Amino acid sequence: MDWLNLIGIQFQNTYKMSSKTPLYFVPGLAANSRIFEYLQFDMDKYEVYTIDWLVPLSPEETIQDYAKRMSTFVKHENPVLLGVSFGGIMVQEMSKHIKTNALFLISSVKTSQELPKRLRIIQKTKAYKLFPLKAFQNLDQFSNLFLGDFVQTRIKLYENYMTMKDEKYLTWAIYNVLHWKQDMPLKNTIQIHGTDDAVFPIKHIDAPIQIKGGTHVMILNKAKTICTIIDEKLSVI
Repeated sequence: MDWLNLIGIQFQNTYKMSSKTPLYFVPGLAANSRIFEYLQFDMDKYEVYTIDWLVPLSPEETIQDYAKRMSTFVKHENPVLLGVSFGGIMVQEMSKHIKTNALFLISSVKTSQELPKRLRIIQKTKAYKLFPLKAFQNLDQFSNLFLGDFVQTRIKLYENYMTMKDEKYLTWAIYNVLHWKQDMPLKNTIQIHGTDDAVFPIKHIDAPIQIKGGTHVMILNKAKTICTIIDEKLSVI
């Protein structure tokens, strides 16, 4: 056995033997993993990993096939997956390809019925096809539809996080948000939602854990509360 194979076996065993809970994070639509920088976990208990967006192989790549590619970055058995907004949809799809211990949805939806009426209208009328893609590459206009009012007051802050502006990805992602289909919540799904979320209003969300005053971007300004909830939930799983 050569030394490269030996290192590979040791690397795999490190993943399997760790007593820490592996947490994998997927950011929101067009966002990068820096949106998780305010989450602080006890590193004696948890190992934290982030997965950034991939460019779709083609406009026709299904969300199921895309999720399968994303799941190849998960190197642990029975991890905890956490996703924000569209990332919440993605971790649910990823969990259909790998076994997971729990799914945490932050500012996201657990069924397609939880999508707000305005997004359903856009989907049914195919109005999204009329959107000039460059408008979505303009952060100010993009944020109006998918990110909410909070961004308008902190646009410079968001320029640090909204960096995935590849045209193929944006077109693909917008289509798949609007056309996502899931009728029933998945097992072991824990949904954390802000009461002031303007993108996915809480009135459409069935029985989430509520964070008072939380907006669609509460991953930034309610991070301590989110971490506390996650730690409490994982302590009893």
